[in-house]
Amino acid sequence: MNWWALSPIIIVLGTGAVQVLLEAFLPEMARRPFQIVTSLLAIIAAFVMATLNFRDLPQQSVPIAGGELLLDWVGTFAVLILLVLGALSVLVFADRSSQLDGAFAAQPADRPGSADEHLSITKQYQRTEIFPLMMFSLGGMMVFVQATSLLTLFVALEVMSLPLYILAASARRARLISQEAGMKYFLLGAFASAFFLMGSALFFLMFGMVNVTAIRADVVIQFAQSKDAGALVLFVLAVLMILVGLLFKVAAVPFHAWTPDVYQGAPSPVTGFMAAGVKVAAFLAIIRVLHSVSIGVFPGMRASLWIIAALTIIYGTVMGLRQTDVKRMLAYSSIAHAGFILTALTGQNGIFSGTVSSILFYLLTYGIATVGAFAIITLVRDRDEQGNITGEATNMTRWNGLAKESPLLAVSMTIFLLSFAGIPLTAGFMGKFWLFSDAVRIGAVPLVILAVLASAATAVFYFRLIRNMFFYERDDRSVVVASEGFALFAIAFSALATVLLGIMPTLVINLLS
Repeated sequence: MNWWALSPIIIVLGTGAVQVLLEAFLPEMARRPFQIVTSLLAIIAAFVMATLNFRDLPQQSVPIAGGELLLDWVGTFAVLILLVLGALSVLVFADRSSQLDGAFAAQPADRPGSADEHLSITKQYQRTEIFPLMMFSLGGMMVFVQATSLLTLFVALEVMSLPLYILAASARRARLISQEAGMKYFLLGAFASAFFLMGSALFFLMFGMVNVTAIRADVVIQFAQSKDAGALVLFVLAVLMILVGLLFKVAAVPFHAWTPDVYQGAPSPVTGFMAAGVKVAAFLAIIRVLHSVSIGVFPGMRASLWIIAALTIIYGTVMGLRQTDVKRMLAYSSIAHAGFILTALTGQNGIFSGTVSSILFYLLTYGIATVGAFAIITLVRDRDEQGNITGEATNMTRWNGLAKESPLLAVSMTIFLLSFAGIPLTAGFMGKFWLFSDAVRIGAVPLVILAVLASAATAVFYFRLIRNMFFYERDDRSVVVASEGFALFAIAFSALATVLLGIMPTLVINLLS
């Protein structure tokens, strides 16, 4: 077994296990700094090892872990993206305001509104289990992008998802909404996982194996040309059921229903991590499945993807235009972005390495901007009539005049929104330009035209928030709270990276080429 190639995954998951054990032995005051430091050190160490793996990649893909994982440039670069997003997310998770409250419930087991909850808040309890949960989820994502076996994909899917269900229900404020979000995500996620597992069972029935990359192309073509209608239907059904489980994770229509409520109800650090990281993991798995089954030889399956991509783009754009809540607006924006990426996966002649490169670059730029945007949301708070600081100010009117109170946050948020809109000199523009160019090359011209028009339309709701921040008078019902510094560093890094990748995209493009 190639332990060196597995070292990034081992470091992240091993650190999560150690953090859980030490929760029981460390004094309460020592837990938080220990968890923050070990999380960051583990991610840095894993990033170094993944970088060395990427540098020393062999010419051909190498099966590792008994053939359950694949060491190739696609999976390794995706691991690097996930580790960058993970490091930024740890900083946002760790941040507390000047009131030392943070984004997570003091004691998640306390009943919302009870005397126990009030006592926990008064004593300023800080639950540090969020860090090992995040590390487990990150480790699951890293396995997910390198897995070739459907069983390993399923296990990685659950390792990635189960901590997110818990984290989504652990907001410090608006706890009932947060718990509803966690329950909705869990129930619908379990339903999608069942589809994935059923598709995997049918796949095993057809081929006698669960390793999707081991299927020979000629066998797939034989199925496509088969006169046995029953076998063909079973094969297509297996692939579609697997895709249902994966398309749920990227919030593609019609598997998107959970997205707005979960994004709104979950703690903003969790929403940022989930929106960025899960998309990377799920899209890499979709790429492996579609490439292995040679989707280009199945016109009906391609047509289904075309319809899903078009509906996802249209629905995300139209619903985003109607939103007045910042987090729900970003949720529908996330749906639209999933549709944009799907345009590059609908080619008649399959999936090319160039297309995969553009998708990876797009996921990197989108993920960095997303984590940064949700980090800013954690710092903009509502204020009641007595002047007490309460929950996050997610209503767009509460952001009026933000530039007058905090120019740094307003400018950073503007950079992220411009990147989402694909405005030149931002990373989002280069990502969309490269992605749509590849989509045209593979024959998805109608979808690209739709995506470009939708991208222009999404700019309307991004610019609406920018207008509120810079051109309206300050709303006294909200306030920017002082940060300990962790979130500010994540915001500054994300904003700088978004600008640099927009001006000098070759920093990453050369690696992907």
